[in-house]
Formats: sequence, C-alpha cells, structure tokens
Amino acid sequence: MHDACPFCDSMKLGFVSTRFAGTDGVSLEARKWAEVLAELGSEVFWFSGLSDRPNEISMCVPEAFFGHPENVWLGQRIWGVTRRDPIVTERIHDLAGYLKEMLRRFVDRFQIDVLVLENTLAIPVHLPLGIAITEFLAETNMKAVAHHHDFSWERDRFVTNAVPDFLDMAFPPRLPNLRHSVINRQAGEELARRKGVSSEVIPNVFEFEKESPGIDDYNADVRSELGLAEDDTFVLQPTRVIPRKGIEMAISLVARLKDSRCKLVISHEAGDEGFAYLEMLKRLADEEGVDLRFVSERIGENRQRDKQGRKVYPLWDIYPHADIVTFPSVYEGFGNALLEAFYFRKPVVVNRYSVFANDIEPKGFETLTIDGYVTDELVQQTKALLRDEPRRREMTETNYRLGQKYYGFVELRKKLNALFTF
Repeated sequence: MHDACPFCDSMKLGFVSTRFAGTDGVSLEARKWAEVLAELGSEVFWFSGLSDRPNEISMCVPEAFFGHPENVWLGQRIWGVTRRDPIVTERIHDLAGYLKEMLRRFVDRFQIDVLVLENTLAIPVHLPLGIAITEFLAETNMKAVAHHHDFSWERDRFVTNAVPDFLDMAFPPRLPNLRHSVINRQAGEELARRKGVSSEVIPNVFEFEKESPGIDDYNADVRSELGLAEDDTFVLQPTRVIPRKGIEMAISLVARLKDSRCKLVISHEAGDEGFAYLEMLKRLADEEGVDLRFVSERIGENRQRDKQGRKVYPLWDIYPHADIVTFPSVYEGFGNALLEAFYFRKPVVVNRYSVFANDIEPKGFETLTIDGYVTDELVQQTKALLRDEPRRREMTETNYRLGQKYYGFVELRKKLNALFTF
C-alpha cells in the first residue's frame, strides 16, 4: 500500500474529456493518472462523449464527443476561415450551455470534489466543451486540474480560425481555481508566455516497476503470423501512419542497410489525416526495394480472433519479437512509443524531435539518433548494433533503468501528490 496523500484521501475526482476509449495518448495517460490517484486514496469518475469506462462510475454524453455531428458541423465553419456567421456563434453557445448543464449533473451525481480536465482546455477539437468547462469553473469556483497534452498553437489546422475570442477565453482559461500541468518543458514555457500562467511539468509515464511481458504460448507465433522468418531482422515502427511520424526516414534507413532480411513492420493504421501519406510511403518503399508490412488489422486492444479466425495481438505481444524500433518523428508532444521501446528493452533509432532533444536525451538515454535525415554514419552504427548482442543488452538495460527513474509510476506518484495537495 502506498502512502496516501492527505488531501487525496477519500477525494472524489471527475476526469473530463471528449473521449475515454481505446489507445489514444490522452485516454492512456488519463488511465495512468487515475490508477495512481486511486492508490493515493481518491475515488475516480469519468465524463466524456465516448467511453469504455464502467457505467457505474461514468457519465457518457454523446454531444461531448469531438466526432458528434453538431461539433463536426461547427468545425467546418470555424477552422481555416477568419469570419464566422452569427448562427455559428449561436450554436456554439447552445451546445456549450447544454454541456455545462450535463457537467453540473455529473458533479452532482457523483459528488465530485475536483475536476481533472484531460486536454479539453488545450486542443480545441471540441470548442463548446472547453467553453462549457471554463464557464462552469468560473461560476462554481470548483477546484480543477488541467492535464494539457497539446495546445492549439502547436497544430497548423487551428492557426487560421474564426474563434480567437473563444480560444483566448477557454484554451486554456486563466482562473484562480484551475491548476495547469503540461507534458514537456517547452509547452510550459509557451503557456507562460502566451497566457501568463504557471504549470507543473508532468511527463508521460510507463509502469516500469512492473516487469515487461515476454513471449508466451499465445504470442510465440507472431513472426510467422506476420510473414517473417526466424532469421529476418524485425524493424518495428510502432506508430500511426501520419506525416509527422517521419516514416520515410525509417524506409531510407532500412533501404541503406542493404539486407533483404530486414523487414519494416508498421503497427498502426492510416486514415486519421487521409491516405495520401500512406500511398507515398508504399511508393517509396517499392522504389527503394524495402519490404514494408502494414499489420494494423492483426493488432488490437485485446487478444482475440478476427472474422477470418486469425489471431489478433495487442501491441505488447509484438514488441518482444522486434529486433530494433524506429521512431523518426518530426514532432511529438512527448513520445509514448519511445517509452514503450525502453520498457520492452529494445534498441531505438530516434529522430531528435524537440521534446526528445530538450527533455529526454539529456537524462542519458542511449539511442541511435537521426538529425532530420539518414547519414552513412547512422547506417554503419545500425549495422554494428544489430550484430552486437552484448552492446544491445547493455544499452537497453541502461534505458530501462533510466525509464524507471524518470518516467515510472513512483515518479508520477510524487508529482501528483504535490499537484493535488490544495
């Protein structure tokens, strides 16, 4: 049993977001916070528009989901333009008013003491929800903690907009009863500069205290099921297929290894930002002679069988089989896949995106690094590492220990204990 936080003990926390379902970063990190806060003595409840949390501790309001038709209709009229029609303003207010009332019912039903706002006051994918929360906090003076993952100014699609007044008011708001936390130092500095509010840096974490799962009877056949031979080099790209993941650099690296046994396997699907990038990657891999595998249809949240009777594997079943992980992202709010690779003791090739260079790399993690493009030196380093098992073991053990020290649940517990002591 962990030491309870005096304030957290028996405190009722209401987590609020547009979605608590699946494996997106916000849902995953919120679950980790909830687990640690529950260990510290709190009760946790959930409010969202899409939910996979138990019914008895959650309230699901479909209009709070960013994919709800009314919110989609609004989004088409406020992003990428600089003028909004009066009817748009009216409908923003209407939806915000409804969601504020739903939020009030949520707080009353579960007797919530503190709201935990998961990215709803940072990225405006659901503008009316952010407005509803801001007005509710201003009207009730209720204590709240905002867990900001990424801000509107970090995303090109929100730069040109017809709602600067609402963004200034609610993304995020400046309220005396609201505490702010960010996932990297750069975000905290920018928040202070733009909004004049201080924040705690609480990075994403992984439960390094629990030993990583390995190969068992269920996942022993992963390689053969994905069409890989035992002597193939399994290069895993454990991300979605979107442009900021820089997957063309992984293709370039594998091409220049000049080894037909090297197979580049991409775990997640495309489609979040269209399919043009996916088609470009396929064409590039074809031109470069790279064996590129998209296996998202074989990967799911749970072990199960698909409609064809084939096994479906969680990502945790895939990692133990990988020989090396590529993570050539151009931009990340933090970089969960990097922590996963450290956790599963896999060597990593990482592009030096800003959060990695500023927050993670200085802590001493040992990786092969890209500075925007693949060099001959990196190719030689990768070849040498793949041949040198003792060096791989030493490198990955160092990363595991550092992950445990800086990004484990023990560290998260300390930070949340301080953040929630009002």
